[in-house]
Formats: sequence, structure tokens, C-alpha cells
Amino acid sequence: MKVILLKDIKGTGKKGDIINASDGHARNYLFPRKLAKLATDSSVKELEHHKESAKKRKDEELANAKDLAKKIEEVEIKIASKAGESGKLFGSITNKDIAEILNNEHGFDIDKKKIVMASIKSLGTTEAEIKVYPKVTAKINVTVVSIEN
Repeated sequence: MKVILLKDIKGTGKKGDIINASDGHARNYLFPRKLAKLATDSSVKELEHHKESAKKRKDEELANAKDLAKKIEEVEIKIASKAGESGKLFGSITNKDIAEILNNEHGFDIDKKKIVMASIKSLGTTEAEIKVYPKVTAKINVTVVSIEN
């Protein structure tokens, strides 16, 4: 009996797969637990339609993420901080600080967890990487200058 899996089942298949299951297994286990439904012509067409629309949505999200990455890469962040005479900062510049600047000054909605860099502890320019989407990253330069008294 051909069935469409509605959930991932370890050892059997993933959600959306069409598998051949024995009649007893389908009727006594898969159907009562709502893990699968019968693979009729209409349900197979519906499944294909869902897969197609999901693929289209993912492609759209990927294109939007690439556009966002290009816009982010055009931005350069400049931060003023107190520093000692050797160029070492009193404190450090963290992912949170960079995320706040991107959100407040430039209008990007970036989570601090998506910024990959070590905290900045000295004056100068550092490159930070932002994970916009899986397999899409943007690199920005963060310049730290000293506050003159």
C-alpha cells in the first residue's frame, strides 16, 4: 500500500516521502497515529504542490538574504571608545554593540548571535562576519577610534 508520510519516522522515511508500507502496518500503526495518509492521485498532487511552493518560498528567501547581505556589506561601522595610551580599550566592543549600531543607525534587524567575531579590545579596524541566512554571509569592517578628551 502506498502512503504519504506526514511526519518523520526513524527507519521509515521523512515527512513528505511516498513509501510502500504493508497493509497491516499502515492500517494498525501509521493511520491511527496520523503518521501517514493514503497516497491517492489527489493527495500526491497536493504533496507536489506543497513541495513546489516550499521550494519557491525558499528561493525567494535566499534571494532576499543575498540582497540584504549586499546592503550590509556597503555599511562601515565606526565606534568611538575610551582607550589607553597603548591603544588598548577600557572594556571591549562586543557583538551586542555592533548589532545595536546596525539596528539603530542603519535600520537592519540583525540578531547579535548572527555576528561572528571575537570581542574587539584594541583600536583599529576589524572585520566581522554576519550570518544572514544559511550559506549567506556578509562581511563588514568595524573601525574603533579613541575618544579624545
